[in-house]
Amino acid sequence: MLCNEVILIFLSFVFQMLKMKYLFRILLLLPLTFLGQTSFEKGENYFKLEKWELAKVQFEKNLKQNPADLKSIEYLGDIQCHSMNWEQAIPYYEKLMKVIPSDAEYFYKFAGATAMLAKESNKFTALSLINTAIDSFEKTIALNRNHVGARWALLEIYLQLPGIVGGSERKAKKYAEELLKISPVDGYLAKGHVEEYFGRYPAAEKNYKKAIEIGNSFTTYQKLANLYKNKMDQPEKAKQLLASYNEKNKS
Repeated sequence: MLCNEVILIFLSFVFQMLKMKYLFRILLLLPLTFLGQTSFEKGENYFKLEKWELAKVQFEKNLKQNPADLKSIEYLGDIQCHSMNWEQAIPYYEKLMKVIPSDAEYFYKFAGATAMLAKESNKFTALSLINTAIDSFEKTIALNRNHVGARWALLEIYLQLPGIVGGSERKAKKYAEELLKISPVDGYLAKGHVEEYFGRYPAAEKNYKKAIEIGNSFTTYQKLANLYKNKMDQPEKAKQLLASYNEKNKS
């Protein structure tokens, strides 16, 4: 008897013996998605499901078979970042930067992990790490002139750093202006963020409103609503603003 015929007879018997809901539960337990897949493909599936440890095992297995697979190396770095293991993530990105020193995203991810590690380090170590992160974010921009994320990161660093170790409103504003040229929505959000940081709430409000006019996204409305609620003591105004967004974006 052909294999397909055996399967059909078996399924027919199962349908007669079990209710559909129980069969469905059984099928869910079968790892059909992963049948016939490579270690890399399994790793990607686990990664999409945010099952970081399972994905890590598969990518490491793939690297043993394909030591030069850059995508597996990148995924392993990303997994460590998702798990907030910044120090473990950095070596993966360093490998990628050495192999392809022209890829802006490798420098960006390395800089991000380094900056996050700095936040968790003592002040002496943190300063060195922050300088490394700044250099790498600037390298990211040199390789990709329109990189939005690197500019946002540099803006935040210069806002958060004390002036005595390099903090600078002027530099933060510089990156906000650069963002304005690349992405007007990001630019006005960035300008608003700088004004909000220094307590100039009417100026922040003005910039957030411009971002709403251009982008009309939930993010733009949320930024202004948060300003009203958390900084300007106007919770009702925040509520009305979000209600107007929901009204405009009814499906």
